[in-house]
Amino acid sequence: MKKFEDTGLLLARILMPVLFITAGWGKITGYAGTQQYMEAMGVPGFMLPLVILLEFGGGLAILFGFLTRFTALFTAAFTILTAFLFHSNFAEGVNQLMFMKNLSIAGGFLVLGLVGPGAYSIDRLLRKKAQPAAALR
Repeated sequence: MKKFEDTGLLLARILMPVLFITAGWGKITGYAGTQQYMEAMGVPGFMLPLVILLEFGGGLAILFGFLTRFTALFTAAFTILTAFLFHSNFAEGVNQLMFMKNLSIAGGFLVLGLVGPGAYSIDRLLRKKAQPAAALR
C-alpha cells in the first residue's frame, strides 16, 4: 500500500504544479504586460519577481519534491490570496469559477504540505543521506 501512496504522491506532484510553471514562464516572457496588469489590480509591480519565483521556482520545487512541505503551504496561501485579489469580482462571469478553482488548488497544496512529497522526491533522498548508516538498516 505504501508504494501505491508514494506513486500517487508523485503523480500529484507532476500534475499540481503544471499551471504554476506555465504561468510563471508566461510572466517571465511577458514581464512588462504582467507588471502593468498587477498594478492595474492594485498590486505593486515590484512584487512580480517574487510571484515568478513562487510560480515558476516553486512549481519546479513541487515537481521534483524539493522543500515540498514549505513550498506547498506557501503556494496554498499565495493561491488563496490571488483568489481574493484577482477573482473576487463575481459580477464578471468567470471570476466566481476562477475563485473556486483557486480554493480547490489551495486545498490540494494544503494536503501535500501535510503529507509530504512521498518516496520519489529530492526531499526523501536528502533525508536518507542525512541519516546515520545504522538508522538505515
